[in-house]
Amino acid sequence: MITYWHNPRCSKSRAGLTLFEDKGQAPEVRLYLQDAPSLEELKTLQKALGLPVIQMMRTGEKTFKELGLQKDSAEENLLAAMAQHPILLERPIAIKGDKAVIGRPTEAFEALL
Repeated sequence: MITYWHNPRCSKSRAGLTLFEDKGQAPEVRLYLQDAPSLEELKTLQKALGLPVIQMMRTGEKTFKELGLQKDSAEENLLAAMAQHPILLERPIAIKGDKAVIGRPTEAFEALL
């Protein structure tokens, strides 16, 4: 089962969902802005992505600057900020088992199929 952290207002997120549907997959959709991931979920996600925390974030978001975050901020601070402000989480994200992929580009999701 693929879990898809989705923001319907994002064109990349919509494109990723379409890719899965075109491949005959029906991922479980999580509207992560309404159902924010916990700090523990974000830590698990980071391990599944195999990326530094900063690469999971939308550093161009206004909230990133308003919180005084920087690209070299401590990972714990970055994770806590994402838990409190899920808009900071890069999107879209698909999770299957212990693997996860950020869909930028959308074709990156094919690694989970």
